[in-house]
Amino acid sequence: MLTGESLPVFKEEGLTVSAGTINWDGPLRIESSSTGSNTMISKIVRMVEDAQSREAPVQRLADSIAGPFVFSIMTLSAATFAFWYFFGTHIFPDVLLNDIAGPEGDPLLLSLKLSVDVLVVSCPCALGLATPTAILVGTSLGARKGLLIRGGDVLERLSGVNYIALDKTGTLTRGKPVVSAICSIEYGESEVLQIAAAVEKTASHPIAKAIINKAESLELVLPLTKGQIVEPGFGTLAEIDGRLVAIGSLEWVRERFKTRMNPSALMNLEHALMNHSSGASSSKYSKTVVYVGREGEGIIGAIAISDNVREDAESTVMRLKKKGIKTVLLSGDREEAVATIAERVGIENDFVKASLSPQQKCAFISSLKAAGHRVAMVGDGINDAPSLAAADVGIALQNEAQENAASDAASIILLGNKISQVIDALDLAQATMAKVYQNLSWAVAYNVVAIPIAAGVLLPQFDFAMTPSLSGGLMAMSSILVVSNSLLLKLHGSQTAGKGSL
Repeated sequence: MLTGESLPVFKEEGLTVSAGTINWDGPLRIESSSTGSNTMISKIVRMVEDAQSREAPVQRLADSIAGPFVFSIMTLSAATFAFWYFFGTHIFPDVLLNDIAGPEGDPLLLSLKLSVDVLVVSCPCALGLATPTAILVGTSLGARKGLLIRGGDVLERLSGVNYIALDKTGTLTRGKPVVSAICSIEYGESEVLQIAAAVEKTASHPIAKAIINKAESLELVLPLTKGQIVEPGFGTLAEIDGRLVAIGSLEWVRERFKTRMNPSALMNLEHALMNHSSGASSSKYSKTVVYVGREGEGIIGAIAISDNVREDAESTVMRLKKKGIKTVLLSGDREEAVATIAERVGIENDFVKASLSPQQKCAFISSLKAAGHRVAMVGDGINDAPSLAAADVGIALQNEAQENAASDAASIILLGNKISQVIDALDLAQATMAKVYQNLSWAVAYNVVAIPIAAGVLLPQFDFAMTPSLSGGLMAMSSILVVSNSLLLKLHGSQTAGKGSL
């Protein structure tokens, strides 16, 4: 239900289960962590309802037209009556022979019927229904495809996107990195890993989890820590045995302590780390190095982390390019690791930005918008939240069905946790807006054609005039056509599902 997968997901002690999902086999003892209104399914329902009630900018345009439109039609109806009663029947006396004038050819009856025709045949309903019906179907279809869309305005902005910025860790990669090498000049590998895991114990970043998982696999006993501080995008700091220990990027760890490792020792450390991790040098991997520093000693070791690229990352970037959308890779990771991923998925060097802080990511997004581009940002972590909020459309991958700052800031959440769902969201947005514009075009064209005919423009030359009953039928039919055209959007879901199964 939550991921869209056709097979059940294995659960064991310590894992999260969600209300509304089905337990296929075996008894469960469950600890409730949230009340009914805060469960995952309740949040999904609220998000879908909120998405369906929010207006797209094009809907506000239709609403702004619909109000004056009503008064214009009332004025036109009065003008129709006045013209035919005082002038038309005298200029075109033959019109009184039409059935609409009655058996006695009454000018008053003809004028009254034509003015009523104008009132009845005009359809502000079609204008008012054009956008919300398409948005309703689009957001409902998105929910079935694992796309939680926070409003019709999101679909409109996404349909016009020409730049997509992608985060690296957890977005283009699996987000489940593993420790590939540990090096230290003075200490053993297990000691460096032990204090690093202790500092990262409560952190939620994938790199921290990789370090913790490695320590647990070696059954290391972790020392107690105090005063842990996480600086998103940089690293983690904590106190162990009375001394501060920092885990993070080279420059950030260096800034924490005054004691500096000499350049030759640092070079030796990096060289040893490269030799240890040479087995993971394939382009399919992202190699990231985090440094371990301790108060009074400076940098004491380094840990290499490898992360697999998602299987659908390369194909997604290729499909975005075919759509004419430029892709940019933004990451706080080292330039070498980011360049490896960029080369693997097919992003040009000119569109790769590495070693960025969350603020710098946000500033880059803002600069693209200032240049007149429509920008979408795809990310998954707390460090992506500012960029997701700054972009025209923020898209978050929901890892392990858990909410975080990224999903809170995003306009669209990909419940399937697949980068290829970005293409699904783009296709859905473009198809939905196409229906909106089709509906608006039909509503405007209908009124432009039907109102003059109802006012009797064809009566003098072709002896044709609408009756109030015919006008009412046409008015109802115009609304039915708008709703039916919106419902045809459901075919988009079946067509894309068919393509995905080929």
